[in-house]
Amino acid sequence: MSTKAELGRLTPVAPREVWPNEARDFTPWLLQNVDVLSDLLGMDLVLEVAEHPVGGFSLDLFGYDVATGAPVIVENQLEPSDHTHLGQIITYAAGTDPRTVVWIATRFRSEHRAAIDWLNERTDEYTRFFGVEIHVVQINDSIPAPSFELVAEPNDWEKEVKSAVRFKGSDSPRAGTYRAFWEQALEAIRIEDPSWTRARTTAQAWCNTPIGTSGVVISMAWVGGELVTQVYFESTDADLNANRFGALLVRKDEFEEALGAQCEWDAMPGRKGARIVTRSGLTDVDDRAQWPQAIEWLIQCQRRMRAAIFAAGGVN
Repeated sequence: MSTKAELGRLTPVAPREVWPNEARDFTPWLLQNVDVLSDLLGMDLVLEVAEHPVGGFSLDLFGYDVATGAPVIVENQLEPSDHTHLGQIITYAAGTDPRTVVWIATRFRSEHRAAIDWLNERTDEYTRFFGVEIHVVQINDSIPAPSFELVAEPNDWEKEVKSAVRFKGSDSPRAGTYRAFWEQALEAIRIEDPSWTRARTTAQAWCNTPIGTSGVVISMAWVGGELVTQVYFESTDADLNANRFGALLVRKDEFEEALGAQCEWDAMPGRKGARIVTRSGLTDVDDRAQWPQAIEWLIQCQRRMRAAIFAAGGVN
């Protein structure tokens, strides 16, 4: 005799019951729970500043995409989208020059979805606008849970086509090669360990992955034509970079033993950052026959480098 499973009912909760005030409640919550937005967008986001000043106005959140270092701005609205916030977003974008613009609202009117689509169609291939609806749900008497829904996003394929036409004969072929390489590499990395990155691709020569400490990344890059993996200290605080680099340098033996290779310990004198570099010996990104080897090297080096950081005491 079969038995029926008992199921709960999913019910909506008004967002303002959870976050009564947008600035005091929702924005700080999103600042501390950026992984929810990162998962939705397929990006490794770091949000660092709440109420970021732009002229005489205050942007809700400002940060960057770890993979590329490109600026990201987020504007929140715990109510349906309106013309005022659309104007604010354009004003904030003009004042911060971001690559990624995220507008969050409880509901997007069709006119504002169309406006985001229009902006994505008219801007260059490096500028992206997203519309995100925030909902809250619960099952029976459970704790309320956020539910983000992506309702407007860029069409990257169309932007790549426009880019190839606009920049034909200049730097588009190399950017296209990088984009294709990182797309394959990042897909393989997510299969190996999805906790390393949410990034999908980039047209840059580098792609960074987070390690859980703001201002420090594992950077995979074609530097001087050679594929390298490096611990890169990129905080805006030069002293912090130097201290973190120095803390690992004094445990160089433990680090290199766990890595299984010797590194270049580059304090980058006269510059703000610092780095620890491991080289692959692969020197031709255009040789697609070598991509499987290059990607496997990146995966193995990434795993060992994370273990080496841990063996050397981590980065604080």
